Amino acid sequence: MASQLVFLKLGGSLITDKNTPHHAKMDVIHRLAAEIAGALTAKPDVQLLLGHGSGSFGHVPAKKYKTREGVSSTEQWQGFAEVWHEARALNTMVMDALRANNLPAMAFPPCAQVITESHKIIKWDTSQIFTSLKKGILPLIYGDVVFDNTLGGTILSTEEQFEYLAPILKPDRILLAGIESGVWMDYPARNELLEKITPHNFSKADPNLAASESPDVTGGMRSKVHSMMTLIQNRYCREVVIFSGAAPGNLYQVLTGNNLGTKIAQD
Repeated sequence: MASQLVFLKLGGSLITDKNTPHHAKMDVIHRLAAEIAGALTAKPDVQLLLGHGSGSFGHVPAKKYKTREGVSSTEQWQGFAEVWHEARALNTMVMDALRANNLPAMAFPPCAQVITESHKIIKWDTSQIFTSLKKGILPLIYGDVVFDNTLGGTILSTEEQFEYLAPILKPDRILLAGIESGVWMDYPARNELLEKITPHNFSKADPNLAASESPDVTGGMRSKVHSMMTLIQNRYCREVVIFSGAAPGNLYQVLTGNNLGTKIAQD
């Protein structure tokens, strides 16, 4: 049976309380790890590349020191190191939960692998990620600080990493699990959910895309939808699903092929 490659992001708002610094939702993280393990058992043909946001760990110091905009002063470099420490701390918690569910996961920290220039990735040896997928290891990336040739340093989101990797690895699906049920036409009222966004209706949906309420130095929902639509239009991915992982069972359902929330796809 041919394998199906899936990129999955566990959003920072899902696995942390983004309004409370350094607060991980450990019960949610362990439940999500268990759902991933169950889905991969049910669908052994699925290859998974996993990513997660930094939530109330990385985003809080990143906002304080304006790390996304660039790093130059001594104070900003100290902040750069603080963001790295916070992102790594959350990643360790996620890795421990995956290991507790017998998932052979390995983390590939962007800070140790990626060089950017004005926020754009210009150097990344992805062969280790490709090999890990071939050998049945679950590679894990996450939102992190990286060194930037123009800005000194910056923040690289998981979506930006997906955007770079998709043309190389050509995933069948990209799944973005957060706390929102999908993309709302009337955020923050949340009465009208967009079931599907296509190149045809994107211009109608775009004015209604709102950034998230919690601190998110990499752009919130609008940035996510724009970057994922670019991948769809370039046919680097068959479909993207934005959904809530907050309800037990949702992640399992989507990983095993059912669509919840908002699908981004061709017409």
